[in-house]
This record gives sequence, C-alpha cells and structure tokens, in this order.
Amino acid sequence: MDIVLIHTGADAAWGTPEYLVKGAGMTRESTMFLTERGVKVTGIDAWSWDRPLPFEARDFRETGDPRVIWEAHFAGIEIGYCHMEKLTNLSSIGRPYGFTVCCFPIKIKRASAGWVRPVAIIE
Repeated sequence: MDIVLIHTGADAAWGTPEYLVKGAGMTRESTMFLTERGVKVTGIDAWSWDRPLPFEARDFRETGDPRVIWEAHFAGIEIGYCHMEKLTNLSSIGRPYGFTVCCFPIKIKRASAGWVRPVAIIE
C-alpha cells in the first residue's frame, strides 16, 4: 500500500517546450512491477506517467503495434491503480522514503481524470 513517486527531474523544464520530452516515463512492465507488489497510487514529475509521446509515436511508426501508446496507463486495466502526473518539488522531499503522502482530489463531474493536490508530510 505504498505510494511511489518517480523523480526524473523533468519539472525543471516546466514551462518550456522541452518539458514534453523530459522524464523517463514508465512502461507497462514497470507499472505492473509496482502494482503486482500492492502499490495503488503513483506519481511522476513528468508530463505523463508513460514515456514521452514522441518516443511512443516513433515506436508505433516502426512497429505498427498500438499497444506501445499509453502502455503504462493501460496496465491499470489489469491491476487498478491511480497515478499523478506533472508533480513538482519532489527534490524538496529530501529522502527516498520515510514520509507520508496525502492526495487531496478535486472532483470533476463526469470525468475520467481530475486534479489532485499531493502533499508530502515529513516528520
């Protein structure tokens, strides 16, 4: 039941065109690795939980396989989880574990996604 936050450093490029291609992003396999171990909530400082879209698009052009698009998102069909994207200040937490994360959602009527205000509590 841990919450896993992925710090790629992509938030340093926020507000620039480069932000869309920064951050490692997650794959189906890496997402399944986490969810198979009981992780129900994840977060990343990049534009998306998945790999940057231009890289997924390149893989699709090369293979013609639609499964390479949003593969980490679709892993949630097999094992449900929630993820947060575009996080900032993960480097301010100052430790890899041993803190509490609270996720305060903003409800949006008839939406499949919404905003969240994540807060790290460090004792």
